[in-house]
Amino acid sequence: MEQKELKVSAIKNGTVIDHIPAHNLFKVISLLGLADIPNQITFGTNLESHKLGRKSIIKVADKFFADDEINKIALVAPQAKLNIIRDYEVIEKKQVTIPDEVVGYVRCFNPKCITNHEHITTRFSVVSKDPLELKCHYCEKVTSEKEMVII
Repeated sequence: MEQKELKVSAIKNGTVIDHIPAHNLFKVISLLGLADIPNQITFGTNLESHKLGRKSIIKVADKFFADDEINKIALVAPQAKLNIIRDYEVIEKKQVTIPDEVVGYVRCFNPKCITNHEHITTRFSVVSKDPLELKCHYCEKVTSEKEMVII
C-alpha cells in the first residue's frame, strides 16, 4: 500500500481551497482579502497535481466563505474545489462556478471607460466562460482572461 505524505498540516475547522493553478495562488489570496484577516492561513504552492501539473492549496482556519466569495475564485482558478472542515473531517465539498455577473473586483481594460476615471463600481456580464470573457456594463468592451486585472 502506498503511503501518503501530508504536505500541509490539517486544520480543525475552516476551509481548504484546493486545485488552484500554482501561478494564481496570490491572485486568490488577494481576491479573498486573506492578507487582511487574523485567521491562521497555511498555503503551499508548486505541489504535484495529476490534473494541473503543479497546484497550490490554501487552508484557512475558522473561516467559511459565502457563495459570492467562492465564485470570485472561479475567475482565476476555475478548477478549484473547496473542502469545508469541521472537527478535522470534510463535511462538504464545493466546486467553484463562474458567476453570470462580476461586480466590483475586475478592472475594465478600456482606458477610456468611465470606471477608470470616476468612482464607479465595475460591473461585467460574463459572455463566455471558456475562454473567460467579460463585457463591461458601461462601455460594452470585452475584457479577456489575459487582459483581466483583479482590483
